[in-house]
Amino acid sequence: MTDDLLGRHRSVLPDWLALYYEDPIEITHGEGRHVWDAHGNRYLDFFGGILTTMTAHALPEIAKAVSEQAGRIIHSSTLYLNRPMVELAERIAQLSGIPDARVFFTTSGTEANDTALLLATTYRRSNTILAMRNSYHGRSFSSVGITGNRGWSPTSLSPLQTLYVHGGVRTRGPYAALSDADFIAACVEDLRDLLGHTRAPAALIAEPIQGVGGFTAPPDGLYAAFREVLDEHGILWIADEVQTGWGRTGEHFWGWQAHGRNGPPDLMTFAKGIGNGMSIGGVVARSEIMNCLDSNSISTFGGTQITMAAGLANLNYLVEHDLQGNSRRVGGLLIERLRSAAAQVPAVREVRGRGLMIGIEVTKPGTDVADHQAATAVLEAAREGGLLLGKGGGHNTSCLRVAPPLSLNVAEAEEGAEILENALRSIQ
Repeated sequence: MTDDLLGRHRSVLPDWLALYYEDPIEITHGEGRHVWDAHGNRYLDFFGGILTTMTAHALPEIAKAVSEQAGRIIHSSTLYLNRPMVELAERIAQLSGIPDARVFFTTSGTEANDTALLLATTYRRSNTILAMRNSYHGRSFSSVGITGNRGWSPTSLSPLQTLYVHGGVRTRGPYAALSDADFIAACVEDLRDLLGHTRAPAALIAEPIQGVGGFTAPPDGLYAAFREVLDEHGILWIADEVQTGWGRTGEHFWGWQAHGRNGPPDLMTFAKGIGNGMSIGGVVARSEIMNCLDSNSISTFGGTQITMAAGLANLNYLVEHDLQGNSRRVGGLLIERLRSAAAQVPAVREVRGRGLMIGIEVTKPGTDVADHQAATAVLEAAREGGLLLGKGGGHNTSCLRVAPPLSLNVAEAEEGAEILENALRSIQ
């Protein structure tokens, strides 16, 4: 059955549509933190459909909300008043920390970042964008144009002029040997120097923790230091919270809060986890930025009733069950367990992250040279052991990505860590 589906997949879908595993699996259903494939194999899910099943699989509260909404109306577009959309927008505006916030809903993180770029470039009358090296912001024409990760940027053509800033990767590059304070100072000087060679950019867009890039992050406070320079030039700050939002990092509800001494960003994008699998993305911005467009616009599918009902139920569950606190507690135990296991494996260069957003970088032992083959072998071995992981990294890194649903319990964290430890040892 799965082999036939694989053949059909290859005959009708693009060659560049990647599949995990030498023998790809069809996931048929899930419950809690587990999923099952078409052959009945059960897996502990440590990737959540690319950080999207944020709360749990088949969560009854969300299923009930979706079912009830589907029985009333599924969709009407933004041309009509939409109570679930207004209610979710009110919650997100309040949680964002952005003053006088307005919210626009999209269907994905890519579209959310597209919208943020449209707003920033229109508001600032500039098509120059600052982005971080090793970054990823989506697969559309404009978001590919600001992606600083060569493996995910298939064209150099872009409607934007993009300038790449250093600092998103702490342990690689020319400043890696510096202390955190000196690293931040060097990156700020790099930014100042860059701004001296260009016309005023519209915005800096940055992931507080780089997702596809391998869960890399700067020292806390880097973007606050950048913000002081940006403010001198009137340059906006867009925080891409598509992967870091909603409490996944444990310590904060939003990733930007680790860099927030100067207040919230001017614009913030979100997606993935808020829908727990439903297609929700969006932008939050100060009203004068959100309202700067002088032409008509609507969204056919952004904010549709059934996705908003799911988002509201998911957000309520997350807050009421303190999943941010659970991410901090269980994620802290998991990362220490993985660091202990990785200390015995020479191919693991670094275990990094916070909360339930953990990266394991795999290199050729004793070097900084990425070992993509070994990382793939670990991915396969973990799957054989009953654990699903993700992969990521820039063109010169290879990283296993660990990002379970935020309801993960201690027993499941220990089970997954044991499987992953055995998978890592298998490559020695």
